[in-house]
Amino acid sequence: MLKDIIKKIYFETTIGPYLIQPFYGLYNYFRFTIVSDISRINREFTHNFGYKPNLENPKTYNEKMQWLKLNDRTPLHTQCADKYAVRDYVREKVDEKYLIPLVFETTRLKDIKPENIPDYPVIVKANHDSSGGSIILDKEKTNWTIVRNKLYKSLHINYYTKYKEWQYKNIKPRIIVEKLLQHEDGSIPFDYKMHYFNGELVFIQVDIDRHADHRRNLYDKDWNFMDIVWVYENGNPVEKPICFEEMKTVSKALAQDFCYVRVDLYTLGDKVYFGEITFHSESGFSGFKPKEWDLKLGNMLTLP
Repeated sequence: MLKDIIKKIYFETTIGPYLIQPFYGLYNYFRFTIVSDISRINREFTHNFGYKPNLENPKTYNEKMQWLKLNDRTPLHTQCADKYAVRDYVREKVDEKYLIPLVFETTRLKDIKPENIPDYPVIVKANHDSSGGSIILDKEKTNWTIVRNKLYKSLHINYYTKYKEWQYKNIKPRIIVEKLLQHEDGSIPFDYKMHYFNGELVFIQVDIDRHADHRRNLYDKDWNFMDIVWVYENGNPVEKPICFEEMKTVSKALAQDFCYVRVDLYTLGDKVYFGEITFHSESGFSGFKPKEWDLKLGNMLTLP
């Protein structure tokens, strides 16, 4: 009950974030910041899996995600984790035509107001967050207090502090507003997440109805369904996209500089759009069902 009241004050009142965020930040400081990266990873991993990760000789997929957090850190990781800065990487490696149209970007929360938003649907999000952002279908019917409060919270999150994903540590928080991709019927495209191990496509994660009844299917590199549940239950079968070969070409070009990477794409008809790049899916803290897939996938990934 108290938690619900605090959330309501935070997200639905103008002063809520400014009253609550300092206490939330202090709480997170003592919970996450003052502990070492290894201690934080060991604690969270043990909480989720029931055993301590082997960080000296990792075997499973999730153990190797933790190893990569600690050992695979470069400025390029930081650039590509930044949803704004990564646009330059996409231009360099593939083509600007794969970028979702950018309406504007800003570091000022006060810029997020109806006067600055176009009449067509957009999505508003932070460049370093994974919350999915806020979809604006009609700016005249939008509760802008809720949108700005959600952004305020996002701007104060650092995923290095919380999950020890180093690539987020030095990203300057900013807000980006992009055109919302929609099919002709107004529906949101599926999210195709291409998982690359050592530069080769291993499996595709398809997230279905992320903003409603979230489901997830996994497919191998040839689009054969994999009977695996990962965080979300399976949804209805998804047909192989008509531009699947182009999706593989684009994602492979973006994956070559990394040991492990997930390249997110969308499709509208026969057009492919880039979503984002992720280096530690689910932060390496979510198991598979059946659980033996954790080791099977781990065996496919060779660490540097």
